[in-house]
Amino acid sequence: MSWYPVFLREMLLFRRKLFRVGYLFSAMVVPMIYLVTFGLGLGRTIDVGGMSYVAYLLPGLVAMSSMNNSYSWVSSALTLNRHYFKTFQVFVLAPVSPSAIMLGEVFAGMVKGLFASLLIICTGFLFTGMFVTTLFFLVALLLNCFLFASLGVITGMLAKSHEDTSTYNNFFILPMAFFCGTFIPVDRLPAMLGTVVAMLPLTHTNILIRKTALDNEGVVSLSVLVCYAVVFFSIGSRLIRKYSE
Repeated sequence: MSWYPVFLREMLLFRRKLFRVGYLFSAMVVPMIYLVTFGLGLGRTIDVGGMSYVAYLLPGLVAMSSMNNSYSWVSSALTLNRHYFKTFQVFVLAPVSPSAIMLGEVFAGMVKGLFASLLIICTGFLFTGMFVTTLFFLVALLLNCFLFASLGVITGMLAKSHEDTSTYNNFFILPMAFFCGTFIPVDRLPAMLGTVVAMLPLTHTNILIRKTALDNEGVVSLSVLVCYAVVFFSIGSRLIRKYSE
């Protein structure tokens, strides 16, 4: 339980922001824009795989929002704590193992990602009156939050300044948000781009999160997500273990 103080600190900071109107609005505004523009506007005339475009889009927005919030909260907070507030050094000097620090940061990122996802689920239900969650939806959502929070730790440990986090975001997170099956199926992308996109984690989250039964494709996506989660967590723990600044 040595990870708990790290987690608790992040949760206390999160609680201060939780009931601010600005925070709630900022967490919802981008997915709401996408929902209104693509789902309720363009989506009224489009079907995807025999379902309405809104039904296709909503799980993708949940996956995208959980990715963005799990990743950005951890990467930004860790970068600021390392370079400006110098509070991360306190964790390193404390009798807390690197894996415990990693767990505390990742669990905090997961909570923030899950909270943002809940806002999207509630918004989608209010706008459309429908939102079905399955076991695979919950598993995909938890794995997605875990692996992207772990990636946020990696970015936070590698970034030389707060501006660097925006660079990593533009090269990795933003392309995944648009090309990994959030708005359009991956099989409709050009062949070369589709091959690259098929290797990215959000693609497999979007596949698994829309499953109602675990077929071969679902097993592959689940395995890929677990592998990404293990690799990212291991790299993040190693970076914390070797930290000296």
